[in-house]
Amino acid sequence: MISIDLNCDLGEGVVSDEVELALLDCVTSANIACGGHAGDAATIRRLAIACVARGVAIGAHPSYPDRASFGRDSLGTRPTEIGAAVLSQLRVFAAAIRDTPGARITHIKPHGALYHDAMNNQAVAIAIQEAAKAVFPDAVLMGQAGAPGLEHWRSAGAPVVSEAFADRRYEPDGSLRSRKLEGALLESVAEVAAQALSIARDCKVCLADGSFLKVVAETICLHSDTPGAAEFAREVRRELLENGIAVRGLKRD
Repeated sequence: MISIDLNCDLGEGVVSDEVELALLDCVTSANIACGGHAGDAATIRRLAIACVARGVAIGAHPSYPDRASFGRDSLGTRPTEIGAAVLSQLRVFAAAIRDTPGARITHIKPHGALYHDAMNNQAVAIAIQEAAKAVFPDAVLMGQAGAPGLEHWRSAGAPVVSEAFADRRYEPDGSLRSRKLEGALLESVAEVAAQALSIARDCKVCLADGSFLKVVAETICLHSDTPGAAEFAREVRRELLENGIAVRGLKRD
């Protein structure tokens, strides 16, 4: 049976607690902000408890330390500074879940500009990998399917998981359309569910011109700040299950 993980970004202060819990009822992995672009020890702990209660895999979601732009601007900082910022955020995350029964980190997924920089810049990717290894040596690193960053992590000996996006438009070169451009976000429930199914079952996404791009992924992301995120998540899960695709979380031995 084909299976896929569903992940979402949480703890970012952009949606209500009710929406976050609704998302956790649908996804199998959560990426929790850890102080760079959003979040703090209290939100990490609260969401980790909710994840444990639902059997959802817990992940850290570090970013550039830039709350003003929500971590969506590349700061152009040196790899050593990036590594130090990620290390600091992961230590906050570790402290926050230390006394939470059953809480165990499974994966680490960079956020926003840091994610895209890591996928395209070897020095940034390795800085993140080294910080992750120092705090959570067994955690999987999550990155965009087909991007060079995944290979940089693999070459450094890190376990990785490839990710695709249900609610974002892809460009022909495999990149995501910039949020600054029209059409970057898929806006209808039907579109998002169809793209998730296409990724999981057919390993492809439909581009704006009607052509298809190959995308081989182990996990599918749904952004919590996309309007209608909870409804999208429910419909994606339903669509996958109705088409015989199991929704299963990331597991570590």
